[in-house]
Amino acid sequence: MSTAKSEKRAVLRPIPRLIFASRWLQLPLYLGLILAQCVYVYHFWVEVVHLLEAVFGSQTALAALVESIGYRSEAPVTHLNETVIMLVLLALIDVVMISNLLIMVIVGGYETFVSRMDLDNHPDQPEWLDHVNASVLKVKLATAIIGISSIHLLKTFINAANYSEKVLIAQTVIHIAFLLSAMAIAYTDRLMHPPASDKH
Repeated sequence: MSTAKSEKRAVLRPIPRLIFASRWLQLPLYLGLILAQCVYVYHFWVEVVHLLEAVFGSQTALAALVESIGYRSEAPVTHLNETVIMLVLLALIDVVMISNLLIMVIVGGYETFVSRMDLDNHPDQPEWLDHVNASVLKVKLATAIIGISSIHLLKTFINAANYSEKVLIAQTVIHIAFLLSAMAIAYTDRLMHPPASDKH
């Protein structure tokens, strides 16, 4: 009797099924992010190749590096120096961290909002994916954004001579805002999902 009733309810209620199926509309978005990831990989290797060519004396590659990192000095840059190398490496680290952020959004978002990936017992399953949900994903994304902002801020301070005081202060304030926002998200998540020890 209950089975027939549930089948009748399924037939009579197509709207909830349609709404639930609408989650698949997010799939093209995640596929688009994968394409964006490919662009970042290409950009990363272009910068690595330029760096290696500059090490071996290519002035064209050195000029491309200096332009990409926005480095300026009173004297023309004719060879790699410590500041240029550090700024290039920080730019590469920045690309890697943004790429990690994309992976978290793609994998975690698909797992949380679209469909299970059934990665149980897979040797390459990310450890953080075992307990991912919308709240955990928000905290992880906020933490990743703070890391990316820190790299940008460090790049700005190393190359501070090329920025105005207003820009330096603005970037510092924005970084602090990111930090406070992440702390607020983590605190809110803790209030909504207290640890088991806090429930007793």
